[in-house]
Amino acid sequence: MFSDFAFGIFEESIGKYHEADRVDQPRVNPYETGSIEYLLYLKNWIDTVQWHFEDLIRDPGIDPAEALELKRKIDASNQERTDLVEYIDSYFLNKYQSVSAKESATINTESPAWAIDRLSILALKIYHMREEAQREDASRDHREACRKKLNVLLEQQKDLSTAIDQLLADIEAGKKYMKVYKQMKMYNDEELNPVLRERKH
Repeated sequence: MFSDFAFGIFEESIGKYHEADRVDQPRVNPYETGSIEYLLYLKNWIDTVQWHFEDLIRDPGIDPAEALELKRKIDASNQERTDLVEYIDSYFLNKYQSVSAKESATINTESPAWAIDRLSILALKIYHMREEAQREDASRDHREACRKKLNVLLEQQKDLSTAIDQLLADIEAGKKYMKVYKQMKMYNDEELNPVLRERKH
């Protein structure tokens, strides 16, 4: 199933990141450039780095200048993340381009890649919640509470994986069709963000 395939790559990416556990470590992708494996690994690597950016920026003692620099890195990461989702959806569009949608076919509330985006984030939640559930310097109550949360996350993984695989099966069978909507983010565009536009002119 595609969801299992993707989740395995996400776990590989998360594990590799945590060998050094630094947001500034070099990004090394073991897969062939442009392959779906490459895109999934890169997608999760971006998510993993951003997860830790979000931890850092919540430090109450962070220097304001550092916080601003970090916020800009988070913004850039969000843009790259969105671009990757669109690349992954393009992979599915190409894969199913010869499928003829049935007359009764419907569109899904989200595209396959946006569902896979959620699976990538869920892989990170599972990894870190499992860490907390096993943390030896934490109280027994803390570990038990985290074990319960981990069980819920694992149930979510099962449900989301089933939904993704069903969606892909329905697209392949012509029961569903998909479109890729470019996100058209406005805040990085000098003509669409009024603050940037004012500074430009």
